[in-house]
Amino acid sequence: MIVSASSFPHHRATLRLSEKFILLLILSAFITLCFGAFFFLPDNSKHKRFDFGLEDVDHQVLGHHSNQSPSPSVAQFGQESRSRKSPGYFKLLPLRVTETTCFCDPSMKHNFFLNSSPDVWLDANLFLSSTGSSFDLRAWMMKHAWDSYRQYGWGHNELKPIAKKGHSTNIFGNSQMGATIVDALDTLYIMGLHDEFKDAQEWIEQNLDFSVNAEVSVFEVNIRFIGGLLAAYYLSGQEVFKVKAVQLAEKLLPAFNTPTGIPWAMVNLKSGVGRNWGWASAGSSILAEFGTLHMEFVHLTYLTGNPAYYQKVMHIRKLLAKMDRPNGLYPNYLNPRTGRWGQHHTSVGGLGDSFYEYLLKAWLMSDKTDTEARKTYDDAIEAIERHLIRKSNGGLTFIGEWKNGHLERKMGHLTCFAGGMFALGADGSPDDKAGHYLQLGAEIAHTCHESYDRTVLKLGPEAFKFDSGLEAVAVRQNEKYYILRPEVIETYWYMWRFTHDPKYRQWGWEAVQAIDKYCRVSGGFSGVKDVYSSNPTYDDVQQSFFLAETLKYLYLLFSSDELLPLENWVFNTEAHPLPVLHQGNITLPGSETQR
Repeated sequence: MIVSASSFPHHRATLRLSEKFILLLILSAFITLCFGAFFFLPDNSKHKRFDFGLEDVDHQVLGHHSNQSPSPSVAQFGQESRSRKSPGYFKLLPLRVTETTCFCDPSMKHNFFLNSSPDVWLDANLFLSSTGSSFDLRAWMMKHAWDSYRQYGWGHNELKPIAKKGHSTNIFGNSQMGATIVDALDTLYIMGLHDEFKDAQEWIEQNLDFSVNAEVSVFEVNIRFIGGLLAAYYLSGQEVFKVKAVQLAEKLLPAFNTPTGIPWAMVNLKSGVGRNWGWASAGSSILAEFGTLHMEFVHLTYLTGNPAYYQKVMHIRKLLAKMDRPNGLYPNYLNPRTGRWGQHHTSVGGLGDSFYEYLLKAWLMSDKTDTEARKTYDDAIEAIERHLIRKSNGGLTFIGEWKNGHLERKMGHLTCFAGGMFALGADGSPDDKAGHYLQLGAEIAHTCHESYDRTVLKLGPEAFKFDSGLEAVAVRQNEKYYILRPEVIETYWYMWRFTHDPKYRQWGWEAVQAIDKYCRVSGGFSGVKDVYSSNPTYDDVQQSFFLAETLKYLYLLFSSDELLPLENWVFNTEAHPLPVLHQGNITLPGSETQR
């Protein structure tokens, strides 16, 4: 029986209504699901950190926000502050994070540095195994340095490893401020030495007091103490480190009370009275000292909302921008009373070094928005290349010192950091000169390696010359010592990160062997007085920067690039890592707004 369509006149209409009803149900369920997700799912921002943003910053100054600034603990660091959103105020944007920038709280069972990437430290073991050695720098060197200090110098600023007692110098005043404890904090944390880290934290909580009657170096306590405390805070999330950093910073602010705003070199933590070093060119302040405050002070303003820190360092930059510079070079001395240059002596080593470093790192730390800092750096490096950088007869590139219109063909161990600086600043160089500066960094690294390789101990002298037929060799007896300095190894690490040329790890391994053979003593590690002698005498000082810098850079050299990636971290001049401030809607003097 064939049934025609006319036999069921309402059939097709009935199907259309059913289809519409089903579609309506599906649409209603979808809308309900979307609204539920929007209102009830957790906010991911509360579980992320280390990708910073600043919003609505006044064009002239970072203003004040609520004192309830967020702690960078895993649970809290991403929350916004409850600050006003008006001119002169800024708020912290939610912090975003990538897999390579998530650092675990010490209380967590699995530490990023040891567990989340099997190559973080295995790189080192594989490399060292290829040399026929099995070596754990943490257990053999860092633990020996730390345990010796813990046993013989605990609470003192540094250690005399042969006399096996505490040690201090005038840069820390006459008080026991535990400089080694603070300087080593982040190294302990990064290496996963958490029991030692907790001991250090307990000492800081119970004993670190800045209300003492002590005259200290503004520069040294800034890079070692404030830098070390801030780095420990960002890595661990422990609030005590931020609190102590701010307490100390408040004690340093009176040093800026000069006619020009250029700070004194020294300040009494109790009275606030400042002065300069007696030997420094007619009472001048030193370029590398007053020019090496920017990173720490910007982070202090970021964390506290107090604009004073940012204002102080930006005032220094503005003052220097207005001054004439002989041959485009920055002299090492500036009188804080008159605002005039002192002796016309320019150096990329001692007295000048970290000024140039912090220009570059101010740009990097600002997420490359502080273009004023970048241009100042580029202009300074151009003048340095023109007047200070030369090639020896033997083909070694070196950086000399400019003294009263003449080039002294001498390079200091401190200057060797510049190889890493040139490599770090290669990306972003003007006129497509990135390749040129990476090559320049490699040439400086080679020269500094030669200064090590041409000694008996395979450790570098304090300074070395390039004249009278001598190249990369110390001449004066008072320049033949090695005091556990990090600058050459620092450059090896940066060059390794940017090129992955295995020679930098090989050179680093040579340094490990030499330090362990000639500087290791029963009570720690000591500097040596003559690197050209097969039987050197010791200076009997284990410097705090040996734990903060030398051992940290060696550890990083043999670790994966995942450990403290340079796109997320900028190291201060004492090797304390501070996070890049990824900036959103922000305009700072000399900065470009990025949206």
